Amino acid sequence: MTEAETAPGPDESGGHDEAHGEALGARLNWLRAAVLGANDGVVSTAGLVVGVAGATGDRSTLLTAGLAGLLAGSMSMAAGEYVSVSTQRDSEKAALAMERRELREEPEAELDELTGLLEDRGLSAELAREAAEQLTERDALRAHARVELGIDPDELANPWHAAGASFLAFTAGALLPLLAIVLPTASVRLYVTVGSVLAALALTGWWSARLGSAPVGAAVLRNMGGGALAMGVTYVAGVLLGAAGA
Repeated sequence: MTEAETAPGPDESGGHDEAHGEALGARLNWLRAAVLGANDGVVSTAGLVVGVAGATGDRSTLLTAGLAGLLAGSMSMAAGEYVSVSTQRDSEKAALAMERRELREEPEAELDELTGLLEDRGLSAELAREAAEQLTERDALRAHARVELGIDPDELANPWHAAGASFLAFTAGALLPLLAIVLPTASVRLYVTVGSVLAALALTGWWSARLGSAPVGAAVLRNMGGGALAMGVTYVAGVLLGAAGA
């Protein structure tokens, strides 16, 4: 492969490859966030309903506690994600505004900077200069945003999308332990809940490990172990509190 073929933008195919890679990375990040959100919903709601089950076997009480935990957790996740991504978006917009001002006030210095960045990526000085000039002529702000800042001006982080995704992921995860604790009969509901939660945690642990190219076995065991510990602690606390209030 020649140096010209590795340039990040002068040729059409290189631009499409880079955009495809960024889009794939963004999709994987969203998918990973969804898996982790669902995992949080499973663990937190399971801990809550199992703890309440340790204190009382009343179905309506379990349902009320589970729904309250589901709504509180999903809203908390959505609000937290909205604030976090809004801050990220504000930072990206501020960086783009600064870059736009620098391009307007010091175009030659910015061209030299872009050339240096392309050289750092492995291009020769001559080819880096040629690529920088072509990128600047085509769209200077986009070139600096992507090469220098790692930002796509057309795809800034959307806080509403992030909040909605977190809300849905947490809710989907929380529904499993909630349904598992209220639908079965009293004699088996705890076993059904623990078994279904551990199975779900094994699945989310496997999926998150695959997305992150990490060892699957360790991730699954950690996930299941953490969930089992959470349920065990809250169940014991519920039993003790139930006995004290009797």
